[in-house]
Amino acid sequence: MAMPTDIGVVDTLIGIPNSDRRSWYGHFESMLRDEGSKTFEHPAGYMYKETPKVRRTSESVVDLLREMDRFGIERGLLAVDLADEMVVAALQEHPDRLSGSLMVDPNRGMAAVRDLERAVAELGVVAAQYMPAGVVPPVAINDKMAYPLYAKCVELDIAIFVNGGVPGPRVPMMSQYPGHVDEVCWFFPELKFVFRHCCEPWVDLTVKLLLKWENLYYSTTAFAPKYYPRAIVDFANTRGADKIIYGGYYPYGLELERIFAELPELGLKDDVWPKFLRENALRVLKLPG
Repeated sequence: MAMPTDIGVVDTLIGIPNSDRRSWYGHFESMLRDEGSKTFEHPAGYMYKETPKVRRTSESVVDLLREMDRFGIERGLLAVDLADEMVVAALQEHPDRLSGSLMVDPNRGMAAVRDLERAVAELGVVAAQYMPAGVVPPVAINDKMAYPLYAKCVELDIAIFVNGGVPGPRVPMMSQYPGHVDEVCWFFPELKFVFRHCCEPWVDLTVKLLLKWENLYYSTTAFAPKYYPRAIVDFANTRGADKIIYGGYYPYGLELERIFAELPELGLKDDVWPKFLRENALRVLKLPG
């Protein structure tokens, strides 16, 4: 059950530091009503005792690759905003190390669909992503406004990452109720749908749905390994070995030092480690390697 140290990890949520506080909130700052949220540097700052003290500089991409090398991360999946020139350039200059997941907003309708198609064609983006509670107005997982994007993901044969569970930022939660995905998986059986951010407190329900739907997956983003839900670790060690995908949260909320110090204590079986840290992501995202 020892964690391998030379496997070539694929991290499905790693990134370049945001340029300023507003870039954390951006599209959903108007949703934050309490005074505390208006003072946090991170939109869910109250949840973390300490967040990485990393700032964007002209060397941020080089620094990220250096950090990836330190911890044996072969490839990282970046959240992509097409207006962020540094992130776009990083994908173009380092296609062997960095892949992209385009941030989409279902409220934009066909404009979002066209942006996704262009990002796949021009940047080689391998996935889409959105936070149901973080777009304005919120768009629930099973809202029909999201269906054009789901359909386009099927057409392009790419995955979509969607936040599930109580959101960290202090915004209403029910758009991210994991049970909503049941309808989506039924309507789009070919859609590769990957939950982000652990789906608490509905983890038991999520496990049932992961077992039910062939193309439903779960990533461990934004949680320190010591806090991964026990039901998810148990599922990975049994019938869910092909369903659970590693994802970190650097530099947004967790240091890689902490993540990789805690990962070996998960207690995964020997044959599960390669799937969790690498193989499942390569397969779902159709990455080389």
